Amino acid sequence: MTLYRRAASLAVLVLLAFCSSLAARDLNQDEALALRQQGVILPLEQLLQQAMARHPGARLLEAELEKKHGEYAYEVELVTTEGVVREIKLDATTGVLIKDKED
Repeated sequence: MTLYRRAASLAVLVLLAFCSSLAARDLNQDEALALRQQGVILPLEQLLQQAMARHPGARLLEAELEKKHGEYAYEVELVTTEGVVREIKLDATTGVLIKDKED
């Protein structure tokens, strides 16, 4: 019985890992360009300005376009003038702020 439980637990973990990898993924630059040209997402520059305006003087660390559950979002990491890293998530299709939190 113990061997069966271990095998079942392992199968569940593998299935969960597989499903979570399907749920969210980062898009590459070619995919982002195609979506922008199709008018699906807003220009990254526009959303970066919006993110940077929330924390004047901050420096950009990273920006990624992510697709999760059919929705596109930009995750932007900034370091503020106080040295605090902030994670800002913006809806890539509307520009609406999803979150702004300390990372």
